[in-house]
Amino acid sequence: MKSAIFWMITLSAGVAAAQICPKRCLCQNLAPSLAILCAKTGLLFVPSVIDRRTVELRLTDNFITIIRRKDFTNMTRLLHLTLSRNTISHITPYTFADLRGLRALHLDNNRILSMGDEQLKGLLNLRHLILSNNQLSSISPGSFQDFVGTLEDLDLSYNNLIQVPWQTIAKLNNVNSLSLDHNLIDFVPGGVFTNLHKLARLDMTSNKLKTIPPDPLFLRIPVYAKSKGSPLSSLVLGFGGNPLHCNCELLWLRRLTREDDLETCASPPNLLGKYFWSISEEEFMCDPPVVTHHSGHSLCKAVGDPEPSIHWVSPEGKVVSNSSRAVSYENGTLEISITMVRDSGSFTCIASNTAGDATASVELTVSPLPHPSNASHRGHRLDRGPSDILTQAKAGSPHNDSSSQSERKVITAQRSHNTALIQWFLDRNIPGIRMYQLQYNSSADDSLIYRRIGGRAFWGLQT
Repeated sequence: MKSAIFWMITLSAGVAAAQICPKRCLCQNLAPSLAILCAKTGLLFVPSVIDRRTVELRLTDNFITIIRRKDFTNMTRLLHLTLSRNTISHITPYTFADLRGLRALHLDNNRILSMGDEQLKGLLNLRHLILSNNQLSSISPGSFQDFVGTLEDLDLSYNNLIQVPWQTIAKLNNVNSLSLDHNLIDFVPGGVFTNLHKLARLDMTSNKLKTIPPDPLFLRIPVYAKSKGSPLSSLVLGFGGNPLHCNCELLWLRRLTREDDLETCASPPNLLGKYFWSISEEEFMCDPPVVTHHSGHSLCKAVGDPEPSIHWVSPEGKVVSNSSRAVSYENGTLEISITMVRDSGSFTCIASNTAGDATASVELTVSPLPHPSNASHRGHRLDRGPSDILTQAKAGSPHNDSSSQSERKVITAQRSHNTALIQWFLDRNIPGIRMYQLQYNSSADDSLIYRRIGGRAFWGLQT
């Protein structure tokens, strides 16, 4: 009788387990682990009937398009999640919030366009993140924040990335393998890999890199081109398939002890198509800048290798920065939209690159605006001052002082920290006046501001 009861309990447990396993999936209950395998089962969504105690979940080769918030709730034991080769284009924020123990997440071969701050929230122990073969064009700087100290393997290859969150990449001090190959990356900031002491493999092949800045990490450990046969304490480095500009800026890479038949030079013309490692160090040359400019115009052009950067220096010896009245463009043009007499002088254009500097000067002359005068004051020139708006010497109402009204052409009243009432008196001897121009500036900004107003006797001004 006891045997029959035991057999019935075992059968009931088996039926219960069979009911938990999603349709057409294979469930392996290998104590203490539970694995659910749902490859090539035609799934459109993550199955809702999944044992929350599952340790490994494989949903590869299906037609899942969206990952919903409810799909993985309470699955705190899940260690491996594979969603490869689906059609996923959207991941709901906080979808993985309950997967605090997850170590490996495979999202490769999908249609993900971007990764925001909230899509990967909650993955506090993630070690392997595979996002290759998607359509990623942007990754938010905060997207890897929860696992920045635990991640060992990051694969972003075969995407459409022009920019990657370099500030976040620089903090992956536990990363062992970093794959950024087959993207559109055209810039790598200097020193970004310095603190990645455990990095053993860096793949940046087939991007748009013309130059690669030297990094202390590359100079600290031996660098190899292939994993096979390289020592454990080395770094396997790949930059092949990039349009490398082989000048003195890449001389540091040429001096590394390694062999590679993938990297070739795309420029300059005399090195086009040559294998990087077959070129002698003497051929990695740079040319200092040569400045050409149009005299009398604020235009500065320079040629050199590498391409020079250009900045302007004012007559006072200060670098001209962009402001409300002056803009320095990348093409070497300096535009001063509002000039002042004190701007007169020699502006210097400085072109700089790795090989040196070159300068050229442009003379700027600013003539002061003539002061208007009426018939009774012809030939009388007003004293030059900081402004042509005169202010009354004493506080009080200007309307009670007829003598002051006749002497002053422009007076102010009702002044506060940001407003003033400007009053002027019409001279009937000057016919045909239809418009007045008001010019003012702030003590916080030297820019002059102009306002045109009609022929009114009073005007409220707010700065």
